[in-house]
Amino acid sequence: MEVATTAMPRHLDVEAPASGRRSDSLTPAALAFLARLHHEFEPGRQELLARRAERQQRLDAGESPDFLARTHWVRAAQWHVAPAPPDLVNRRVQLTGPVDRESLADGVHAGAQVLVADFEDATAPTWSNVIDGQTHLADAVRQRLERTVPEGAAQAAPGSPATLMVRPRGWHQAEPRLRVGGRPMAASLVDFGLYVFHNAAELLERGSGPYLSLAKLESHLEARLWNDVLEFAQDLLGMPMGTIRAVVSIDTLPAAFEMDEMLYELRRHAIGLNAGDTDYLFSLTKRLRGRSSSVLPDRDLVTVTAPFMRAYRDLLVRTAHRRGAHAIGAAAAPLPAAPDSPRDTAEVARLREDLEREAGQGFDGTSVVHPGLVALASATFGAFLGDCPHQIDRPADRVRIGAAQLLDARVPHATASEAGLRANVRVGLRYLDAWLGGRGTVRIDGRMADAATAELCRAQVWQWVRHGVRLREGRVVSADLVRSMLEAEAGELQAEAGREARARVDEARRLFEAVALGHPFAEAFALEAVATRVRAEAG
Repeated sequence: MEVATTAMPRHLDVEAPASGRRSDSLTPAALAFLARLHHEFEPGRQELLARRAERQQRLDAGESPDFLARTHWVRAAQWHVAPAPPDLVNRRVQLTGPVDRESLADGVHAGAQVLVADFEDATAPTWSNVIDGQTHLADAVRQRLERTVPEGAAQAAPGSPATLMVRPRGWHQAEPRLRVGGRPMAASLVDFGLYVFHNAAELLERGSGPYLSLAKLESHLEARLWNDVLEFAQDLLGMPMGTIRAVVSIDTLPAAFEMDEMLYELRRHAIGLNAGDTDYLFSLTKRLRGRSSSVLPDRDLVTVTAPFMRAYRDLLVRTAHRRGAHAIGAAAAPLPAAPDSPRDTAEVARLREDLEREAGQGFDGTSVVHPGLVALASATFGAFLGDCPHQIDRPADRVRIGAAQLLDARVPHATASEAGLRANVRVGLRYLDAWLGGRGTVRIDGRMADAATAELCRAQVWQWVRHGVRLREGRVVSADLVRSMLEAEAGELQAEAGREARARVDEARRLFEAVALGHPFAEAFALEAVATRVRAEAG
C-alpha cells in the first residue's frame, strides 16, 4: 500500500531531525501521503475550529447547549453501525497508555482485550515521543516488542495479545515540526496518517485492521470530517471501504448532545462510544465557564454518582446500544500500591464499586490506565457478563434524558475546599513539570495523572477565581490566593528536583499560572506550551 508518488512533496518541511529509525517513518512516500491529507482536509479543519469559537461566543452570551433540531430525523430513525470485526467483539477491558516502547510492550500482554496507544492525553508531544511512537507501533504490529519483567519477578504465562487501537491527537492540535507551505499539519492527521500508511497492510495480513479511538470531537460535522479522512485514505491506499474502524470518545460537553449524529456520520466505520469522564468534566467547565450555576465542587467529589454524570453515562450506553455499537466505560485512575496499604485498600474498594456500577449500568467494558488494574476489571466484568462478550442486546429503560439533566451540574452535599484548591494547584503543576520533561502520564499522590487531569485542575482553578467561590473554610478564591499556593508548591517541587530540572519547574509554574489565571481562557495548555517545547528541542 503506497500512494502513487514516492518523491518528496514540494513545500513540505520537516523542521526536526529524522535520522536513524525515525527516517523509516518519515519516508518520501509517507510524507507525500501526509501532504495529500493536509491539502485535502486542512481547510475543513480550520472551518470547524472557527465554528467552535463561534459556538463559544454564543455560550458566553447565554445560549445553552441542546440537541439539534435539524438532525432530529437522525435520532428518530432506525439504523445501525456496521458490525464489529471479530477481534473487537469482546472489549471487556481496555488498557490505555502512552506510545513509549515499554508501555506498549507491557500493555500488549497485560491481559486486556484492547490496548489503546494514546497520542492525545497520555503522550507529551515531543518530537521524539511522536515519531519514535510510530516506530514502536510498527514493531508492536509486527510483534517485535519484548515485555519487560522486573528482576526477580516471575514471567507471566503469555496469553492472547491485546488488539491494538491508536488514539490520534484531537482536531485542535497542530504538529509544528511538519509544515506544508509554512503551515503546520494537523496533529491528528500526522498521527493517523503515519500509522495507517505504514501498518494497514500488515494489520490486514495478520487478520486485524487499523483501529482508531477518536478524541475531543465537538460536533457531528467533526465526525463527518473524520469519515471523509477515512474514506479518502482507504481509497488512496487501496483498502475496501469500512476497513478502518473507529471508536468515538464522548469526552466533550457538545459531543454529549450529538452522539447519534456522530455514529451516523461514521456508521460504516464506527464500532462504539467511549466515556471520558475527566475530559468531559474539563469540557463542561471550559464551555460553561461563565455560568455560576456550573461551578463544580472539589474535583474528587464529582464522581460518576453525581446526577448529571449518571445522565451522561446512561445516555451514552443507550445511544450506543440502540445503534448496535459497544459502550465502554471511562478510565480508572487509582494505581496499585503495596497490598497492605490502607489507602490502596480504600481506592481498590472504590474502583471495584465503580466497575460493578458500570457493568450494571449496561457498559460492555471498561478502561483502565495501568496493567495492574486489568485483572480486577476483568474479574468484575467477567462475573457480570459470564460468557456473553457484551450487553448490546440488553433492553434499555425508557426514561428520557434531556438537556436539563446533562446541564444540571449540582453535586449534592459537595463543596469547594482549601484542600481541593491546593490539590488542583499541586497536581496541575506537577503534571506540567512532567509534561515539559517529555512524560505524558505521571503518578501523583497514588493516582495516574494525564493531560486531561491537568486540564481539569487548571480549568477548575480558573472557574473558582472567575466566580469568587467561597471555600468551606471561609476564604474566597482569588488570583493572589492561587499564586501563594502555587509558589509554595513550586518551592516544594524545586527542593525535590535536581539542579538541571529546576528551570523546568519555573517554566511549569509560569505555564500553570498562564492557563489557570490568564484571560481569555486558554483552550488547551498544550497550545500555550508547544511553541516553547519546539524551541527547546531546536536548541
